[in-house]
Amino acid sequence: MARQTKKMRVLMVGVGGFGGYRRDRMRETGLFEIAAAYDRNPQALEACAAQDGARPAKSFEELLETPNVEALVISTGGKFHAAQALAGLKHRLHIFVEKPLCSTPAEVQALLAMQRKTGLVAGVGHGDLLHDPAALHLRKLLASGFFGKAATFEMVTAHSGGLEIKPGDWRGDPRKNPGGMLFQCGVHALHELLFLFGPLSAVSAVMRYDVHSTKTADVAHCLLRFRSGMVGTLSAYHVTPYRHTFNIYGTQRSLYIDRRAPSYGDASYIATQERKCGAAEPHRPFKLGLGKADICGNLKSFYRAVRQGGEPYPSLRDGARAVQAVFAAEESARTGRAVDVVRV
Repeated sequence: MARQTKKMRVLMVGVGGFGGYRRDRMRETGLFEIAAAYDRNPQALEACAAQDGARPAKSFEELLETPNVEALVISTGGKFHAAQALAGLKHRLHIFVEKPLCSTPAEVQALLAMQRKTGLVAGVGHGDLLHDPAALHLRKLLASGFFGKAATFEMVTAHSGGLEIKPGDWRGDPRKNPGGMLFQCGVHALHELLFLFGPLSAVSAVMRYDVHSTKTADVAHCLLRFRSGMVGTLSAYHVTPYRHTFNIYGTQRSLYIDRRAPSYGDASYIATQERKCGAAEPHRPFKLGLGKADICGNLKSFYRAVRQGGEPYPSLRDGARAVQAVFAAEESARTGRAVDVVRV
């Protein structure tokens, strides 16, 4: 990457909120120049102009007509992703789009078809687990027999953001936010689980919709079956205090990860528990990976794919695989039966 010094001139839609975080990361890489930007929030657009030198556009349509640019970075709400990504591809722009990728199975197929037709690069803002020491260490442990035979897992992702959803907010619309928290944050968990255990085969789910006033799922419990034979549960709630735990249970050893909220000063807890066959089986502190994840790795991979060819990581397909599991879970909760996950 050090040899690549020519900055990529890009357009950006959605520059406030999480878009501000994405701009920080783009600046950190030194690989991108935001030529022009659009946001419905004038203050966010002004901040982008001041911090990044981006020309403010009056509309998304005007933004796309900017000459001499290579790519479109999309950091808007999930309900806008598909339409904006398709528009970018039609304008012969490479795209980098935040997660969750899109809101419906039809949008997944449209995006994949357009990307195949154009041959353009499409990256997704999931974490770069290929440069995450903890994720790589965990995958190595699973392959090494550290657990004996890994039997099952439990993952929980939760926060109370759903209680802040107001009438008219797209996050309260089940057509645009299927599965509620499972769509908003569960896709992060699914991205990690797919990295560790491989492709999914089927999902069974139950959901609860009556805790808050929105029509999206307030609680989702999913039973996931992987083609490798692994089975486990993913639970997602947006009406409770923050929690993010991941437990893997094996015939010889289990691992407990409570990621808590380190950004708020609440340190993570990681421990193992070894089978002793009748004796006490205490939790023992455990270190998972050395070093920090590269929080700019997804952008760097996108840059390399545009400049050198190949597929970025995470790719459009990686984003599609995560949301396809959400769609299967929503269908399962509605029909009361297990649903096969569409292969991507």
